[in-house]
Amino acid sequence: MSKDSINTKDLVKKIEKITRDRITKEGVVDLAEFRQLRQKEQSHTLLIIEDDETMRSALRRIFESEGYRVLSAADGTQLSDVLDDSPIDLIILDIGLPWINGYELAKLLKEHNELKQIPLVFVSGKTSELDVKRGFEVGADDYIKKPFDVDQIKKTVGTLLKLNDKDKDK
Repeated sequence: MSKDSINTKDLVKKIEKITRDRITKEGVVDLAEFRQLRQKEQSHTLLIIEDDETMRSALRRIFESEGYRVLSAADGTQLSDVLDDSPIDLIILDIGLPWINGYELAKLLKEHNELKQIPLVFVSGKTSELDVKRGFEVGADDYIKKPFDVDQIKKTVGTLLKLNDKDKDK
């Protein structure tokens, strides 16, 4: 039997549950252990492409605190280094990027055979109807206007990941 054909999701969930139960019985939970366990539970990887370092860091903190693995790039030129790291489950993309804007980058991502199925969310300060319409035309699954509500962006990402997981299971 090949390694690819073995489904270990149920086994991993059981092991993580036992570990989580034992850690919580100790009374004091080490924050690093908790984060590591949470990250295993939420094994999705997000890619944030945002040129503003403050915004990129804020988005990273928001999603890492939810247990996601977060990769980031400041622009399209850094993207090639990040894409080789691991499979991506969702892309968060700004429009106002240097060299190649978010619309152009989204179009390229959606034309790529291996990347086109990845959910893509624009998070942008460009808020006109035309901007939003153009975002959806180039393949966005959602468009969130800056400044955004943290709970709303978490909910949007979670929903898109669940929908994408269901599509993968079919």
